[in-house]
Amino acid sequence: MSSGDPEQAPQWADTVRGLAHRVLGPVVAESIRFVTRDGAGRGYEYEARDGALTVAATDGVSASVALHHYLRERCGLSVGWDTVLPLGLTTLTDSPPRRGSARVQDGYYFNFCTFSYTMPYWDWADWEREIDWMALHGITMPLAITGHEAVLHAAYSLLDLDDQTIRGFLGGPGYLPFQFMGCLDGFAGPLSASWIERHRELGARVLDRERAFGMTPILPAFTGHVPPEIAASSRAGRRDWQGFETWVLDPADPLYERLSAEITRAQIKFFGTDHRYAADPFIEMIPVDADPAFPGAVAAATLAGLRAADPDAVWVMQAWPFSYQRDFWTDDRVTAFLDAIPDDRMLIADLWAEYDPLWERFEQFSGKPWLWCALLNFGGRTDPVADLRGVPASVDTALAAPNPPTGLGLSMEATRNNPVFFELVADQIWNQVPDLDAWLDAFVTQRYGRGPAALRTAWHGLLDTVYDPRGRRIYPAQFNGILTAKPSYTRMAQARADVTQALWYEPAVLAQAWERLIEVAEHDRDLANGPLGHDLVEVGIAFMARVADRYYLDAVERSVSGGTPALPEIARFLRVFEDLDRMLAARPEYTFQHWESKALSWAADPADRDVLLDNARRIITVWGTTDSPLLDDYAGRHWSGLVGGYYRDRWELWARGLDRALATPGAASEADLQEQLRDRAEAFLREGPAPAPADLGDLATESRRLFTAYAAQPSDNDL
Repeated sequence: MSSGDPEQAPQWADTVRGLAHRVLGPVVAESIRFVTRDGAGRGYEYEARDGALTVAATDGVSASVALHHYLRERCGLSVGWDTVLPLGLTTLTDSPPRRGSARVQDGYYFNFCTFSYTMPYWDWADWEREIDWMALHGITMPLAITGHEAVLHAAYSLLDLDDQTIRGFLGGPGYLPFQFMGCLDGFAGPLSASWIERHRELGARVLDRERAFGMTPILPAFTGHVPPEIAASSRAGRRDWQGFETWVLDPADPLYERLSAEITRAQIKFFGTDHRYAADPFIEMIPVDADPAFPGAVAAATLAGLRAADPDAVWVMQAWPFSYQRDFWTDDRVTAFLDAIPDDRMLIADLWAEYDPLWERFEQFSGKPWLWCALLNFGGRTDPVADLRGVPASVDTALAAPNPPTGLGLSMEATRNNPVFFELVADQIWNQVPDLDAWLDAFVTQRYGRGPAALRTAWHGLLDTVYDPRGRRIYPAQFNGILTAKPSYTRMAQARADVTQALWYEPAVLAQAWERLIEVAEHDRDLANGPLGHDLVEVGIAFMARVADRYYLDAVERSVSGGTPALPEIARFLRVFEDLDRMLAARPEYTFQHWESKALSWAADPADRDVLLDNARRIITVWGTTDSPLLDDYAGRHWSGLVGGYYRDRWELWARGLDRALATPGAASEADLQEQLRDRAEAFLREGPAPAPADLGDLATESRRLFTAYAAQPSDNDL
């Protein structure tokens, strides 16, 4: 193996060795030696002899990738979000020399929203596990916003705002990422002083570890969004996002550049810098000035403020507005905006490139460096769905462009869902995937570490069903299924169209895949404690979501045709919620109680507890206020406590009023239902989820019970 000075341990060696200890345990990890590998770009070599593994790499992330590739290729084991660690290896398998090199310069990770929908309440143990996952999967450029509230507090203190005003402006802890993007302020708070200080410390610790691996974290930057107290004495415009009013400075106001610089200076003081700063001044809000030159003025002021504090600053911006509000962001407007910024001062994340690749529309962003990113997940929805077959070709096409992406990224709004999709994208940072079926076979073997061929057969059944949407748009604004939908009488007329749209595959194939997973779990219950358990739940959700759709359709059509509520069909429909809830309760991360307990772990006093509980309950249900429908159920999750409690209760209210709605169709019945639903939402915010079902079996038992009740007979599969 070629390498640098074999006597000189790399600077990153201790960090990667710590990862190896956590993944393999201390005994096996001590059999690994790390050395420096010379050469341009990111690369590695590994070789194993007589139970000892030598890894030569250009940097800490590449060394971590080498370790993961060795485990996958030679030991048949991978490390996922839900892998039980340490792995059960007792010795390291011999391996001839193997080399690898990255296909792109960087692996990007996260979305501002991820920090609200997945990790708002994480502690260091959660973050350490996540950073290990990042390193093993080739992530070199993570978005890092933990603790940014301390930066804003320090910067606004310089403008003579008092502590209470600033914390009120920052709002609730669960909504901070949306505050950082400039979407809202002062909502669901106030933020406690203890939260600010403890998260400043946590943010610094996260950054220290990421940098120790050799990662280049991206820190948040000023978007123009200011407190109303500052807007009142400045040149500022009012904006609206999903019913939330905010104020943004005019870029011609000198305060814009000053605040941009002060926030960056505070950022550097608290957290250091790697000269990458994320700011999205137009994220889902049309600019307050329609002048085509206005976005360029915002760009100039933003960049000037960044460079005043850090002359080497590079602005990282999500291209999402160009997709989300394409009526405003015409080709001419986007080109004018991009041309206002020097190419070496901006990096663009093409956020939804697996479905809506903007790089093709804007000719690789007029020469700017850019990232091909996969989004897939909106709001943290737990529906198992993705276009697996389309991803490799999409990545290869982008990399063959005249100005190819400098990196590939995962920009999901929440993690811990559809791991097969995100593993597939991350793998392509280092490896091309010419044969998806072969890749899937290897993924399944490595994910479980052992198990019969039935597991691979099951996964090919998933590939032919939920993971083959055939170009359909995967987006919350579309029908996502009755289980998490808000009841309505006016929507009943389109029930058949909704149900049909969600079913593009043969249900019997999905049922067969589900049963194969259950059979393996029944014979190897330890395996179900790890990734197999996660997959069992996801596939159970996939099947039961369509069962609920069908039963709802039966209840609606029989009630409408008979002119009176079809009580047996309605009872059968409501029973689905109760039965599914039991299965979900057997896996802790699929319980609302788990989410809520993580939130409460940050409560320093009773006042903190009230805000944390409200935030945890609110964002997963109504999102905003109970009288606003704009984001209601956006983050709908198939979680125990929601499915058998909150969601079922809403549909029971619908059923109780169905006779009146059928007898006297019109606005009155709908208005009455919506008022009752608001009352139920308010009760959930006060009281929280229903308790877990009693007398639960383990996940394999509960999965079999559910399968027997709903999928065991051929007629059950006629969804």
